[in-house]
Amino acid sequence: MTQEISFQIDLKDSYAAAIEKVTAALKEEGFGVLTRIDVDTTLKEKIDVDFRQYVILGACNPPLAHRALSAEPKVGLMLPCNVTVEATDGGARVNILNPDAMLSIEPLNANAAILEVAAEAKAKLARVAAALQA
Repeated sequence: MTQEISFQIDLKDSYAAAIEKVTAALKEEGFGVLTRIDVDTTLKEKIDVDFRQYVILGACNPPLAHRALSAEPKVGLMLPCNVTVEATDGGARVNILNPDAMLSIEPLNANAAILEVAAEAKAKLARVAAALQA
């Protein structure tokens, strides 16, 4: 069975406005942004190449993360939930990790508690995507 890796949303907002909008929508669902990697800046600094505006936001919902880590410590390899925002000609493109994409990996796919947390995370992230499209 093929699973989409992300919820993809195209916005007419500017890149900077899209980042603010995504951060606010995540907050509404209990996610905070723990990390921010400005890929374009990093690539310029490290290997002197130009790249479109592209950021990776590491989003975390502490109650869900706690439950998942308590059920299976290896799930930490999949956290935080990554959200990308990139500049496009018409605005910005957002990709939000679909937790289902991680559930094909052992031992995560056989752990009922992880499946439950992933379902809750997916519902919350789907609401974030819907809010961005509104």
